Amino acid sequence: MTSSRHNLRHVLAAPGFRRLMAVRVAGQVSDGIFQAALFSAVFFNPERATSAGQAAGSFATFLLPYSVVGPFAGVFLDRWRRQRVLVNANLLRAALLAVFAVLLGLQDPTSPAVLTLALTVVSANRFILSGLSAALPHVVEPAYLVTANSFSTTIGAGAAAVGGSMALGLRELLGENDSGAAQIALIAALAYVGAGLLARRLGVDELGPTHPPLHERVITALGGVARGVAQGAVHVRERGQAARGLAAIGAHRFFYGLSFVATLLLYTKQGALHRGFAGLGQVVVASVVGGLVAALVTPGVTRRLGTQRWIAIVFAVAAVVEVAFGTPYRHWTLLVAAFFLGFAAQASKICVDTLVQEATEDDYRGRVFSFYDTLFNLSFVSAALVSALLVPANGKSYAVIGIVAVGYALTSAVYALATRRRMAEEPPEPIVV
Repeated sequence: MTSSRHNLRHVLAAPGFRRLMAVRVAGQVSDGIFQAALFSAVFFNPERATSAGQAAGSFATFLLPYSVVGPFAGVFLDRWRRQRVLVNANLLRAALLAVFAVLLGLQDPTSPAVLTLALTVVSANRFILSGLSAALPHVVEPAYLVTANSFSTTIGAGAAAVGGSMALGLRELLGENDSGAAQIALIAALAYVGAGLLARRLGVDELGPTHPPLHERVITALGGVARGVAQGAVHVRERGQAARGLAAIGAHRFFYGLSFVATLLLYTKQGALHRGFAGLGQVVVASVVGGLVAALVTPGVTRRLGTQRWIAIVFAVAAVVEVAFGTPYRHWTLLVAAFFLGFAAQASKICVDTLVQEATEDDYRGRVFSFYDTLFNLSFVSAALVSALLVPANGKSYAVIGIVAVGYALTSAVYALATRRRMAEEPPEPIVV
């Protein structure tokens, strides 16, 4: 724990990292406000019913396009000055969100124009997060990257939860209809302007790229992306630790997605708990708090138990929690379940990120993480689509709880068994610091 605190103090002492974190926090607070406004308009408008099929369609609409386009974003992040990307992309999504807010006040949130703008803003969010990740090695020494990644992703998630909580209060003040959601979206647009201005404090060349491919045509680079992602997948398959980690977190993301969609429907107007958007907001906050605790606990635990053993343990705990605290279908038990599932999600992600970073060669790392990001999104979308078949409109399904619990238990057991069989043949696993 002392080593972890020392590493974190060292990371926070870097001025460039603090400025980059300010951009991330401001942007993800805005993300939280915008996404809460979107959720309230689509899922929690008192005049609009929501089914598992509609929820699945919404998630597929927002996640699938970026899963296809996302890997190509790296081509531009490796060509353009990333500081200018952070400035201009934040200002652009502020402008897009202002137009989105106007249209949301005039049209149904499921209309093509509103959905297109929402999709564009979500894609810009992912593009900016990729830019922040690509910029991180320019402001943090290599030995401290894992600590910096753990801290920045956790604080970013916390900032998004703060933004969502702000949206809860604004919803009470401005109204629960589409007009209220539109006004909240305008506030998020102003916050994005703030993120863009904060990015201006960073040096123009401070975030790279160090050696942009000036003589390579963009169309040639774009054409090589699909091959690059495929090469990344092959490279992962040849690295046992990374391959097992990605398989485990892909399974986790699927079962987490099933649980999330069912929980979402529990809190809608026709849901079994009838607690609305405020109740769901409390569940999300509990999940984020679980993730924050995981970020604090994981470094110390992995030094004693090992990264791979910790992944198996948190998934086994998730299986027990799903049954023990999911089946009562009470608000307070779901808060407990959300805390532990959030803990498992963040703890496993920190560990898998570290395994992938350490087990893959630097020349392949960008392509591997593009494959990772695509897998992460597709697993969640697959869960949403399956939920359309399994989850009733009120969200209450003991069968889904059973599937999630058994899924987590099997993932834990298979991962632990595969790790035990291969550990003697592989290099020592990394330690999260």
